[in-house]
Amino acid sequence: MFTHKDIEYRTIFVVNCIKERSLRVSNGEFLLEEQVENSDKMKTLTKLPFQKILALFVIGHIKITTPLIEKCQKHGVALIVVKSNFRPVFFWSNSAEANYLLHQRQYQLEKEDIRIARIIVSNKIQNQIKLLQNTRRKSGATEFAKSICIKCKEKVVSISEHTQLMGIEGLASKAFFSAYFQDYNWTARCPRTKCDALNATLDIGYTILFNYIECFLRMFGFDLYVGVFHRLWFKRKSLVCDIMEPFRCIIEKTVRTAYNRNLFSPKDFEIRKGEYMLKHGKNQDYCKVFFNALIPYKTEVFRYIQQYYRCFMKQKSTSQYPQFLI
Repeated sequence: MFTHKDIEYRTIFVVNCIKERSLRVSNGEFLLEEQVENSDKMKTLTKLPFQKILALFVIGHIKITTPLIEKCQKHGVALIVVKSNFRPVFFWSNSAEANYLLHQRQYQLEKEDIRIARIIVSNKIQNQIKLLQNTRRKSGATEFAKSICIKCKEKVVSISEHTQLMGIEGLASKAFFSAYFQDYNWTARCPRTKCDALNATLDIGYTILFNYIECFLRMFGFDLYVGVFHRLWFKRKSLVCDIMEPFRCIIEKTVRTAYNRNLFSPKDFEIRKGEYMLKHGKNQDYCKVFFNALIPYKTEVFRYIQQYYRCFMKQKSTSQYPQFLI
């Protein structure tokens, strides 16, 4: 498994291969190349020794050669190939293989035990409060939402039932969204229904975040379907839903900023069968904005999941579990 030295001396390398680029191994080094315009020649964009790479995220469709996989295996480099929306296409990691002890820990966690879930929900609400504070608005809606979120965060500590925790999380989120997006004709958060452009935009961002978190969880060998807050459900990767909760604030901040700067607009959508669908030509623009928002947090995401893994395996006190603060 990954150590502190791995984090200190090795990096998570993200390669954007949406354009015509190729990866290969030369003299024991990883090379990223791009074809010279109007020529058959290739120019080297960057090269790195494999000893410096912790994980290799490749965005786009590429050819993976046997020498590349062999080098990744030799040096313990996780290799993840994803689409432009971060959906995993190929994943390989030595460290994630046969981690049956982790699976045992996950399966042994009692259904009624919501101690870890409380930490996750509390962290999410804390980030919602921070986003509301960062707007620097003194409107009645904003102040009311902040007071609701603060009260909900205080109540989370003493909650003992899962249904109560879900209710508190839902109450805080309802207050947060109504205030944070009050300038954009906000009505309600309706996941996956595509009832308006703003909800559809959030769904796009959350999907990209979901895929991003999934890649990191796979590096540690988690059973993605066994969560602590989200319960077992057919084909739902409940643990991914759990871990992304504290990081949702990144997407919400990005969407609000993009609307303020006219990078996103309801005009980017068209209505099909009563649903708001992003126009085909806008897909790459939206993915690029979310990509630029998430990539700077790659180290924070990895550290969070690493610390979560260690606390979970050693059954540490919930006070030692990680927190992500925006």
